Parts: sequence; structure tokens; C-alpha cells
Amino acid sequence: MRVLRLAALALIVALPAAAQQRPAASKPRVISPATLSPAPTLSPESEALWVGFDMTPGNQMVFAMMVNGRPATAILDTGVNFTLASTGFAQALGLKPVASGQATAIGGSLAISWASVETLGFGGLSRHGGRLGIADLTALATGTAKPVDVVVGADLLARHALDIDFDRRRFRMLPSGRMPFRGTSVPLSIAPQSGVFMTEMTLGTARMRPVLLDTGDGSYATVSREAWVTTRLPDTGMTSGFAVGLAGPIETDLVVLPTMRLGPMTARNVEVRIENPRGYSTLTGTAGRIGSGLLQRYRALLDPAAKRMILAPGKQVDAMPLKSTSGLILSYEGKALRVIHVMKNSPAAAEGWAVGERICAIDGAKLPDDYRSNPIAMWPAGVPGRVMRLGLCDRGTERALTLARFY
Repeated sequence: MRVLRLAALALIVALPAAAQQRPAASKPRVISPATLSPAPTLSPESEALWVGFDMTPGNQMVFAMMVNGRPATAILDTGVNFTLASTGFAQALGLKPVASGQATAIGGSLAISWASVETLGFGGLSRHGGRLGIADLTALATGTAKPVDVVVGADLLARHALDIDFDRRRFRMLPSGRMPFRGTSVPLSIAPQSGVFMTEMTLGTARMRPVLLDTGDGSYATVSREAWVTTRLPDTGMTSGFAVGLAGPIETDLVVLPTMRLGPMTARNVEVRIENPRGYSTLTGTAGRIGSGLLQRYRALLDPAAKRMILAPGKQVDAMPLKSTSGLILSYEGKALRVIHVMKNSPAAAEGWAVGERICAIDGAKLPDDYRSNPIAMWPAGVPGRVMRLGLCDRGTERALTLARFY
């Protein structure tokens, strides 16, 4: 259930430790992906080679690709500047790290190493040679039941146009400059050093740029605390949210705004997360980021080489974000639900629920084996006024929680 926990996979890779001749307190210099690997190429039939994808519980696009001739599960992530393989998958492939360093990631700093790779490919895109990052990709960070094998970053995506048809759950790679459908043009570029995708947005009276366009972030929009102050918008109707990044969990403030603007286009009913001071946006010199929660309302053509993103309204373009009515953000762990965050001003907060409490039964019934995909998993955003009977694992007791709208 996406309202409970989102994954957020933005990451900027720093230079290998041995190459960093700088004081520990200074900002790491980032790698241009183009300096480490050859450019990917498109096949002549790339336009016809659609790649199907599913949306993960963390609101990300997961699909199948090939690495060194071996099938891999992957997430499409324009917010990561360097394509990464999980440690386990790299070991299974026999990849041998040749350098190591650190990355600035959502949630903190992440250890990373590099290895040479023979081939990478999906749809009509392929790359021969170059390097692949290796890092621990936990299931919580990728929003999946188990870790994915690869996070595909901007080093593979930035030179061509990425056409994402969210309504039909498919994407394809096209030559830059193509215009396969009509829509609104929004500015899009490549960050000069890191190579990740950048755009702009307007909240209230504040035009914000640069803003990271991050398909690996399951949220709608996130802004730094400093940027939020410039919007002059009131804090009424605000609660708190929780997400898991590659380097760990983060808590934010959360509010749903009636409108925001992407270039000349107005988006409606947008959930905005506000980072704490010195959050990821501040550390990377951006005002915030736009994630797949918002992008999936449209058909999107991401073409940074042509300096534009084209957005055409999808079936759910003005839908209201799914809102919690319980205030409990939960993690499904070993046939139990563990409380990982209690939202501010919520029914759960009023009833004294605490992080770490575990739920083993709902309305007198044990959690089903297929809980993640079962409709019962929607109960934390259920009908206001409904009284939930929640059985605690440790004490064998039951607590009542009355659902209500609170933001």
C-alpha cells in the first residue's frame, strides 16, 4: 500500500576514496558517468521495443533487463547518476570490484564500489563495456518484497529519450528529439557534474530550480525546508511522512496541496513532503525533487538532451492521493506488521501508538500469507469512522483504533 511507506532512491556517486584529496568536511566532487563508461546505443528497431513494468509497493517501476547475458530485475531511476548492482547479484555474476568510495544518498552516506561489466541492455538500448556500481540494495530501499538486482541510472538513460506510458505499464527508449505524442513541454536538463535529470516546479509564489526529476522516488514532490519557507504557504493540514532511502529511513512533514506548477502546466491534488534541515536536497544543492507518484499521472517523455519533458494527461491525472486515516505507517515483517512511524496529529498518535509495536491480527483474524497483495492491506486508509480491532503480537491483547481524516 503506497500511502504507508515510500522508497526514495536518489543517489550521487562521489569519487573513489583513493582519489579524494580533500578535507573530510568538504563536499565530495561527483563523477560524470560519461568519464567511466562508453555511451549506450539504440538498435534501429528501438521504437517498437516496449519494455513492460510493474509498480512496486514503493511506487517505482520494476522491469526485466540483461547484465552480462543474465536476466536481472531492475528499477528505472533518473535520480541515480550511476547504474548500480546489488552486492548479491554482483557476486553471482562474478564481478570483481576495482575501486571503492562513498555516495550521497537519501538517508545518509552509502558505501559503493565499482566493477567492469561486459554488457547491459533492455528494450532497444545496450551498452558494451564500462563500469557498474555495486552497493547494498535492501528490500526496504527498493520498495519490493526482496531486493532488486539493478538500479538503472542516468548514465544509461540521459543520452536518449525515455517514453513512459504509465497507463499501459510500459516504456521504450527513443532517439533524442522524437515527439511520439502531444503534450505540455516542461524544462528538463542534465546536471553538469552528476548527470542526473533536473527540472523546475512552482509552489505558492516560489519558482524552484534546480529540482531533481527522480523516477526512483515514489513520492509526488519533495522540497527542502529552506525552499518550503519561500512558498509562503500555511502549515495548516500538515502531518508527517516516512520513506526509506538507499542509505536509510527519513521522516518528513507532509501536506496535500490543491495545485502546483511544472513549467507552464498546473498539477492538482499534489502530496508534498518537506525535508528536515540539512536533508538530501540541501546537501546536493537542489530545491527538491519530483517523483514517480506525480509522474505516473501522465504519459511522460523525458528527453534531457532536447531540454524538455513532455507530459500528457493520463487516466488518473487529477486523482486525490491516497490518504492514511489511521496514522500508522507499517512494515510487513514475518507475518506481522511493525509500526515504523506514527503520523503527527493522527488517530494513532492520539491513542498513544509507538514505533516498534507489532500487529499480528486485524479484526480477530491473523494476517493472511498474501497480505502485501490482499485488499485487507488497505485498512490503514480505510473509511473514516470505522473501528479497527488490532491484535498485538507481544502482549496478546487487542487495541481499538477509530479511523478518521486528519490531513
